[in-house]
Amino acid sequence: MSAPLLTVENLRVAYGASQVLFDIAAQVQPGEVIGLLGRNGMGKTTLIRSIIGLKAIQSGSISFDGRSVHGSRSDAIARMGVAVVPEGRQVFPNLSVDEHLSAFANPRHARGKPWTPTSVYELFPRLAERKSNMGNQLSGGEQQMLAIGRALVTNPKLLIFDEATEGLAPLIREEIWHCIEQLRAAGQTLIVVDKYVSRLVRIADRHLILEKGRVAWQGSSAELAADQGLWHRYLGV
Repeated sequence: MSAPLLTVENLRVAYGASQVLFDIAAQVQPGEVIGLLGRNGMGKTTLIRSIIGLKAIQSGSISFDGRSVHGSRSDAIARMGVAVVPEGRQVFPNLSVDEHLSAFANPRHARGKPWTPTSVYELFPRLAERKSNMGNQLSGGEQQMLAIGRALVTNPKLLIFDEATEGLAPLIREEIWHCIEQLRAAGQTLIVVDKYVSRLVRIADRHLILEKGRVAWQGSSAELAADQGLWHRYLGV
């Protein structure tokens, strides 16, 4: 097995006096797809924010591609090759689709053919039709496609999807799942946070379930699919 791309060890994080994460430990191997699961408020977003440098950690360590990211700014971590499709999309209302993609495009970490605005338009033809539209002129589904495309053109080593299918119409949601499947087939390393467990177990290699800020369970998709009791105990489905 190759060296992990991401290593989290004994991670503890708090908001003021409120402890949120307790001794989290996890690894992500290059090319793996990891499902990060748990009910709302269990610490998933805090873990992601810690990985990308938006939340200071109390103790423990986070290493990416063999380098510690402790104390690093979020923009430095992004330049190392971490990209996020954030919950809520967070597109710029006064930038066009094409300006979003052009501003973020960078082939620095590309493996083989890099992601470019052109290849994003091939992945999401709907964006090509709206390339001159401003961010606030797009539907929710189109904004989600743009958020994914914006992350892809940075050519990340690790791409994190934070609730990327939340609130989308079924047809758009399927388009996002198809995109994730394509990325998996291409060998992109992914962390996917999503409530549609039945779909995620068909894509992810392994899963991490958080419960009250702790790792309650981790294992393969086959193990998770075979134990419906875990779904009801930790995921409320």
